[in-house]
Amino acid sequence: MKRNSVLRRCVACKKLVDRKQLWRVVRDYQDGIVLDQGMGRSAYLCPSENCLKEAWQRKRLQKALRCQVNVSVLEVLQNRLNHCNDSITKAI
Repeated sequence: MKRNSVLRRCVACKKLVDRKQLWRVVRDYQDGIVLDQGMGRSAYLCPSENCLKEAWQRKRLQKALRCQVNVSVLEVLQNRLNHCNDSITKAI
């Protein structure tokens, strides 16, 4: 019997996607905001420019995590997105 994949919803575009294809942003009670690890309240985000802009402009991460999200988190996500796009371009 095939096991169903775990689906999560992107906070920006609201699409249901397999959680392995999304970035996880976690509000940790000790460290603040961390990416892809730890326990705590989390929000999922598609690794795309449109979803990143939408989440930041409409404060979707802040609402989902119920806390303030610094610009540094946005910069880290933007760098990660650029790195992913660069590696895809090099593979082609």
